This record gives sequence, structure tokens and C-alpha cells, in this order.
Amino acid sequence: MAVGASSVTVPPEPGDGPGRGRERGGGDPRASRAVPWAALLAALPLGLLAAASYLGRYVRPSADEWCFLPVVRDGGISRLVGKFYVTDNGRVGNGLLVGLYAKFPVAGHQWYALVSGVLMLGLLWALTTHVLRRAGQSVPRGVPLLVASMITAVFLFATQNTYKTFFWPAASVSHTLAPVLACAAAIPLLRARGRGGRIAALVVVLLAGVFMGTLSEEASVVALVVLSGVVLFAGWIFTERVRAFARAWSLLGMAGVAIGTVVLVTSPGSRNRRERYDAETVSMIAPESLLASLRAYVRILETILTTWQYAGAVAAGVLLGLLARGTARRERRVLLPCRPLLLAGLGALAFLVSGYLCTVITYPVFGPRVVSAERTWNDYLLLYVLLLVAAGAFLGRALRLRGVRTGAVTGLAAAVCAVTVLGLAAPLYELGHDMRVRAQKWDRQDRWLRERAAEGAKVLPYKPVSVSGMLEPFSANGTRIWPAQCVADYYHLDKVTRGTRLP
Repeated sequence: MAVGASSVTVPPEPGDGPGRGRERGGGDPRASRAVPWAALLAALPLGLLAAASYLGRYVRPSADEWCFLPVVRDGGISRLVGKFYVTDNGRVGNGLLVGLYAKFPVAGHQWYALVSGVLMLGLLWALTTHVLRRAGQSVPRGVPLLVASMITAVFLFATQNTYKTFFWPAASVSHTLAPVLACAAAIPLLRARGRGGRIAALVVVLLAGVFMGTLSEEASVVALVVLSGVVLFAGWIFTERVRAFARAWSLLGMAGVAIGTVVLVTSPGSRNRRERYDAETVSMIAPESLLASLRAYVRILETILTTWQYAGAVAAGVLLGLLARGTARRERRVLLPCRPLLLAGLGALAFLVSGYLCTVITYPVFGPRVVSAERTWNDYLLLYVLLLVAAGAFLGRALRLRGVRTGAVTGLAAAVCAVTVLGLAAPLYELGHDMRVRAQKWDRQDRWLRERAAEGAKVLPYKPVSVSGMLEPFSANGTRIWPAQCVADYYHLDKVTRGTRLP
């Protein structure tokens, strides 16, 4: 809740002690100083997001997108949605989002980073603001934006392959944007006031669940785990007046995910996909597959837990805990008095369970390569980042309530945020150089292929031009042909052959 101009007395929080209640607004000089300070610090992750969005102009089609573009060009978005349902995988929600950017071939790829980045930041900012408000906490202006921008930056750029996480639209739609959209379904719940607001929240979560079930299997698994936790442990988390509604909202969301999942798994496309992979791998519920998934998940956790840039999420949470104060309108609270260890424990359990289940359902497709398929981690990595922010907020609150001198802690947390952003900027700069080089080569070859096709050529050479391990025709020394025929369709050719040099 933003700091207003009026002076409102804030009752002391438990543990504050006599005389520690403070005034908000003009009565608390620290609060007024925190406004420009928080905004200045937020400029660092926001600047990183702006730079990354600018680099999106160097994104060009690759991998699956070679196959999406001709379908949308010749038959529109509806044809791609139908192809997903009937032939490919059953993900009709995924096909819709893919079609929205594929409708504008190269331009859609170039603008995707900016549009998706702004959307994710805006949704996480709104979510942060409403969670604080419903938890009965007030913070200075700029702090929710700081926290949301740090969450977004760490989530997008601390990953092992930023290109596939943020810049590759096909992967981002399935594994990066999907979990953010799932979180956004809670915003109507947090905003609900009165009977109409509660009905709207129920309708939104049902529809969001159905859409999520047809968008991303992994994000659906994470949503089911989290919502199951709310149903089981609502009595330990929420106040009595909202407990029943929180359970009903969660159950309806789970029902929506179940409906969407049924639509997906019963589709002809899903059956085709299972037939393709079942011939090569064992069932995901076979004991050997479950054990192999566990081994792979342990290796994934080793990578995640040793990525130091995630410390930026903890630092942002610490700042939040240090600056947050209970509001005078305590009757608006929906959470029980803070139970840091319980909430952190439940969050950690949800992360571990959902991460393992996501590995189980992706292992039949990727096999041991699931350890290097970093884009599939993002569905549960957002939950991990949110958990780190919450843990940091609990730590900051505990330090403040115990009377620890918070000035040094605030400075240290701000420094960690700044160092994290700098640590994320260096690899992003290197990636930007690689993307720029690839775009120049891609554009040159694109012009040449279009010119030769316009002259009547039907068979032309294509030299693979890749970045960040993206698949291209004739990769792996020419042994991997896919998606050569899709490239030929894109340029209205009968066939493309392996080229050894660029035009």
C-alpha cells in the first residue's frame, strides 16, 4: 500500500514493544526517504529488462518456429490451433499464443521479448501490491516495483539459457509466460470485494485453469501442487472469515486444470505424440523412469541451488521485510499472524514436489537430456524465486522486530540486489553479441533465398545459423535434418539442401 500524504498512526506490531508504533506519511522520515531510494534501486533491474527487450530486435525464427510460420501464413491462427489439437500435441492454448506472434512472422519474434517482458513485470507488480495489501502490510512507494522487477530479472536471466527462457517465443510461451499467467489468476481473488467480486474470482480461476491445462503440462502440475497445498493447509494460513472461500477457489482452479488436461490428453495430437515417444522410452510411471527422473532432478537442483544470482531475490525480500509495516485497517487481513517457518516449509515442499513431478512428466520426452533442457525448469523456477523473496521478507521482518540496527542490513541487501543485476548483465551482453551476429547472417541468407525463390528456384542450399544451442536444419554435422522441410515450405521451395557457406 503506497504511503499517503496524511499522517495515520500504525499500531505496533507484535514484538515492537511500547512506544514503537510509528506514523506513516509525513510522521516517518525514514518512509519519505525510502521513496526515491527504492525507485533508484528499482532502476537497475528495470534497466536490465529494458536492455534485454531491446535485444529482442535480433531474434529470428528457428527450431519449431520454422514449422509454425508457414501454417499461420497459409491458414491463419485457427489452422495452427487445429494442427496442435489434431496432429502435434493437443495444446490448443499453446497454439493460440504461438499463433498470435507467428501471425507477424519476423516482426512477431522481434517484438515478443518487449511485449512478454512488460506483461510479466506488470502482472508480478500487481500481484506483489495486492498480496501486501491483503496481508495488511504497508510499504513505501517504489518498493513493490523494486520487488517485482527483481523477481522478473532473476527469473528470466539467472537461468542457464536466457535465450530459450526469454527470447525464444515458442519456449517462453510454454514454460516462462505460463507460470506467470498462472500466478496472475490470483489477482482477482486478492481484489475481490463483496459477492460480485468473489463470483468473478471463481469464474476467472476456473477459466484460467482450463486454459492452463491446454497451455503447459508442467505449469499445470505446479498449479495443482500449490492449490492442493492451499486446500490442505488453509486452516494454518488464512483467517477464518476467508478460509472456506480460499478452499473453494483452489478446488475450482484444480477442476479447471483437470478439464483442460482432459481436453489435452484425449486429443488426437496428444495420442500421436505419445505414440512417437512411447516407442522409444519407458512409461513415466515405470519404476526405472521414476528413479531416473529423481537422479536427474537432483542434478537440476544442484545447478539451481548453486546459482548465486538467486541471492538477489532473497535480498529483495529482506528489503521488503525491513520496510513493511502493519496497516491500521487490520480487519482487511486475510492471513493468520505470521508463521515464517511454517510458510517457508510449505513453500519449499511445494517447490520440491512440483519440480520432481515436472521432471517425471518430461523425462519420457527428453530422457537424460532433461538435465540440459533448462527451459522446462522455468515452470517451477518461478515458484522457487517467489519462495526466496518470501524467505527474505520473513528474515527482514525478524531482524526489524528484534531491534537489530537495520541500516547496515538495508545497505547490504541493496548492494546484493545491485551486484546481482551486474552479474546478470555480463552474460546478457555476451548473448546480445551472439544474437546480433546471428541476425545479420540470418537476414543475409533470408534475402538470398527469397530472391532465388522469386526467380523460380525449387531446391536451394541452406546453411544452419544457430545461437544458444537452438536447433537448425542440418545441425550436428548434417546428421539432423529437421526442420529442413519446414524451411523449404517457409520459402515456397520443394527442398533445401545442406549449405556449407553463407550466400
